[in-house]
Amino acid sequence: MKQILTFISLSLLVFQFTSCKSEQKKEEKKETPTTVEKTAPYSLKNADNNINFVAYKTTEKVPVKGTFKEVELLKGGEGNSVKEAINGAEFKIPVSSIETKDNGRNLKIRKFFFGIMENTISLTGKLMIENDSLGTASFTMNGVTEKLPFKYTINGKVFTMNTIMDIDKWNAKNAVDSLNVVCKDLHKGADGVSKTWSEVAINVISTFK
Repeated sequence: MKQILTFISLSLLVFQFTSCKSEQKKEEKKETPTTVEKTAPYSLKNADNNINFVAYKTTEKVPVKGTFKEVELLKGGEGNSVKEAINGAEFKIPVSSIETKDNGRNLKIRKFFFGIMENTISLTGKLMIENDSLGTASFTMNGVTEKLPFKYTINGKVFTMNTIMDIDKWNAKNAVDSLNVVCKDLHKGADGVSKTWSEVAINVISTFK
């Protein structure tokens, strides 16, 4: 009888031990649920953003077109509508991403224009919508922050913004003069005068998905 009781006791101990092990294995197999990052219906981060500009040379004001191929969203940029996504969005544009379809020109602009400015590895700003057609960009370049008014339209999921920037307001006349020196002959018109304008037209198109 004593032997039977001993056997039963050992069997119970073994059962308890194996039960604990299998429960432990089940607990170890449990996976942490994956969290899915939620985004608002309209997100600038996921939109196709095209930043275009037109600079001018010669007294005849010959246009020189270009674009910035990169833009980084720093803050905001999401909302339940296009207007909400644009309003309050903060951005950064690396000047190294400039593209004018001329490698020599790209290099000169980076080196002799942006390169002599203060703290201008990137252009930064914040967009603010004022009403159904007007807004303001708080734009920083050459260590100076100024307001840049713009006009805009929204057509379905497409936001289009246009403005004229006077570079002199960002204390960058020396940068314009520097570029004009290195491009003296290229910026010379029929009248023999070499001129680089401080006026730049900016066009931004954001197509939301």
